[in-house]
Amino acid sequence: MTRAPRLTGKKLITILRYAGFEIIRTKGSHHVLQHSDGRVTVVPVHPGEIVGIGLLGKILHDCELTLEDLRKILKQT
Repeated sequence: MTRAPRLTGKKLITILRYAGFEIIRTKGSHHVLQHSDGRVTVVPVHPGEIVGIGLLGKILHDCELTLEDLRKILKQT
């Protein structure tokens, strides 16, 4: 099993925007992103903090993306 990349919330949002998600609202430090096909997820943005592996897995599940998809997008950005 390969390790998941360590990403900040800001970098994860950049990757998700590249995948077609748009920020539809923010509440405090939580950014809600939605894809045009209806997929929705919430990403916390805390400066200097890495998104935990469990939360990253939940966000990827919500976005219907795999770790491999994430790595491919990460290489492109």
